[in-house]
Amino acid sequence: MDTAIQIVVSGLTLGAMYAVGTIALSLVWGALQMLNMAQGALLAVGGYAAYTAVATLGMPLWLGLPAAIAVGGLVGALMYALVVRHMLGRPGFETNVIIATVGIALILENLVLRLYGAYPLLQPIGLEGGFQVGATYVPWQNLMILVVSVVLMLVIGNFLSRTRAGRAIRATAQHQRGAMLMGVPVGRVYVQVLMIGGALAAVSGIMLSTITTLAPTMGYDPMLKAFIICVIAGLGNIYGALTAAFVLGLFEAAVQYFFGVRFGFPALLVLVIVALIWRPYGVFGRHKQARL
Repeated sequence: MDTAIQIVVSGLTLGAMYAVGTIALSLVWGALQMLNMAQGALLAVGGYAAYTAVATLGMPLWLGLPAAIAVGGLVGALMYALVVRHMLGRPGFETNVIIATVGIALILENLVLRLYGAYPLLQPIGLEGGFQVGATYVPWQNLMILVVSVVLMLVIGNFLSRTRAGRAIRATAQHQRGAMLMGVPVGRVYVQVLMIGGALAAVSGIMLSTITTLAPTMGYDPMLKAFIICVIAGLGNIYGALTAAFVLGLFEAAVQYFFGVRFGFPALLVLVIVALIWRPYGVFGRHKQARL
């Protein structure tokens, strides 16, 4: 029982962190058909933004999260205005935007490195202490990560289903040209999606840095795992990605517990290979047929 509790606690914590980053990737892909390779750099930007707000500017701890969200959203808007907007609708967009966002990631990473240095920093935002569940010690920080993740998922779900802007995003994701013909301001939708993606990445960066440390390259591993989860779930499938994030978080925690930490990531890679052989369009994805 104690082993099961430890695996569940670790798995839910991992799944919560993965879920937030995965939502951002799925949302951007669904609306823009764009793989955002700058996602990992946005995680680092969000973590350092919270650190700057609290440790450098002396803001209260509770203002660190909204400060990071604002910075992440701003970077997402700038990414659209300066780069993505000029590529949309042109031949080879899906390939070219990958290369462009890799360049953006390198710029952001080197900017963080220049401002803060390469040495790891401690994130001041966090909760100390914890509680016992049987023989298992559960830190309050892990519980906070889970709660924040669930709240964000509920907010995003309600935003997409019950607001005018959310319906516009879903319409654009279903059929861009059809949404334009129905009067949906597609350009504004793209800006909103990239801002939401940047904000969610910033929150994920805070979550990650509260249980590890801040580093300019801290987002690479979570970004890669978020891509794996998106591929397994089916690119653009937000609700499938959420389910896959928590299932794979529990799977990785179990592998790490029984076989060692170094086997967690290889096990995920094996799982994604098996999933793609079984269902190339994703476990929760749908096979699309084109009529010529």
